[in-house]
Amino acid sequence: MSKLLLKGGRVIDPVQGIDKTADVIIDGGLIESVDSDLDINGANVLDVSGCIVAPGFIDMHVHLREPGQEYKETIQTGTAAAAAGGFTGVACMPNTSPVNDHRAVTELIIERADEAGSVPVYPIGCVSVGQEGEALAEIGQLVEGGCVAVSDDGVAVATAELMRRALEYTRMFDIPVIEHCEDLSLTQNQKAPMNEGSVSTALGFKGHPAAAEDIIVARDLVLAELTGGSLHCAHISSAGALRMIRDAKGRGVNVTCEVTPHHFILTDEEVRTFDTNTKMNPPLRSKADVDAVIEALVDGTIDAIVTDHAPHHADEKALEFDLAPFGIVGLETAVPLACDRLLHRGHVTLQRLVELFSTNPARILRLGAGTLSEGTVANVTVLDLDRMATVDVSAFSSKSYNTPFDGWELKGWPVFTIVAGKVVWKATE
Repeated sequence: MSKLLLKGGRVIDPVQGIDKTADVIIDGGLIESVDSDLDINGANVLDVSGCIVAPGFIDMHVHLREPGQEYKETIQTGTAAAAAGGFTGVACMPNTSPVNDHRAVTELIIERADEAGSVPVYPIGCVSVGQEGEALAEIGQLVEGGCVAVSDDGVAVATAELMRRALEYTRMFDIPVIEHCEDLSLTQNQKAPMNEGSVSTALGFKGHPAAAEDIIVARDLVLAELTGGSLHCAHISSAGALRMIRDAKGRGVNVTCEVTPHHFILTDEEVRTFDTNTKMNPPLRSKADVDAVIEALVDGTIDAIVTDHAPHHADEKALEFDLAPFGIVGLETAVPLACDRLLHRGHVTLQRLVELFSTNPARILRLGAGTLSEGTVANVTVLDLDRMATVDVSAFSSKSYNTPFDGWELKGWPVFTIVAGKVVWKATE
């Protein structure tokens, strides 16, 4: 493998405290050096002057649908979408068909990802057998097969007892338990299609109250404090949950959390259009909740930005709002949305943006990535913060295109995605 020289970019690496204009030399798929005015004869030169060079971005919450739902997405199309979105790795949730509660499924996912050749896939296994909430899955075997975390995502871990045992048992393997925070008794077993509030009342929809999220967060924080286990709260959307997580972190509880772009940009007012691309779980919340999410992004309560990439076939999303499935795609829009709505509006610094997309996801999942340190695998995301482009679903690499952001003009886009020293995607002019 020949050397690759990334020339003249602004290098941001929070792990090393780097924020400077420098060159990056990659040799044999590894970072060899980050320094000024490097001149390596024989290297392939990639001019990235005027761009940001960052450790590879990682999306720690995606649904790739394979195995079992390949009509929505495949590992090949999902990883291609990840590369096009600036991500050098993704962690996939286990609610496939069959669910990933057995190492054979884990190994199949990794094998298919290796064949696809775009970006690495880090499988997340089930907490419970069949995601049925009764007995712990064989977590040790899942980890041996390659899982980096466990979750019953799509539903919360069913009981406090099961969650306690999961937090205790995963300490043996130093992996987090990732929780979908939703009390089903308050969301009518996921029959409530939107946030409970004045908009749901006006539209006549059953409401999904923020309290449903808050109750599971409160339960799990108590259990994390009891056990010392590693708890990660997925796609947090409510002000109440964020207050509790902030307080728990202050007490030293081993908890992290994530947020999606749609939860820091959109409110439940969007549902007035009856566009099923505004239907997700957790639902779009009130403006007060959105403001609380932005505050938590600023003060460090939130650790990561994720997509919760949830592809669905167009025919499924074409149903009535009540009947359509939850979720939107996000791999190809998350980075520009964050650049446009957080960075360029002054909510977060560039270093904080890199922490949210790279440093922290790598740390939470114990990937040994998220840095451009010498000798590490050369996964790199290159951004052009001045690039203006319009979201166009017809150009998506994903197999599905269910997004409310089609047609949005955004400032700040990925332009190169580099995995193990190889350019796997580059922007077209």
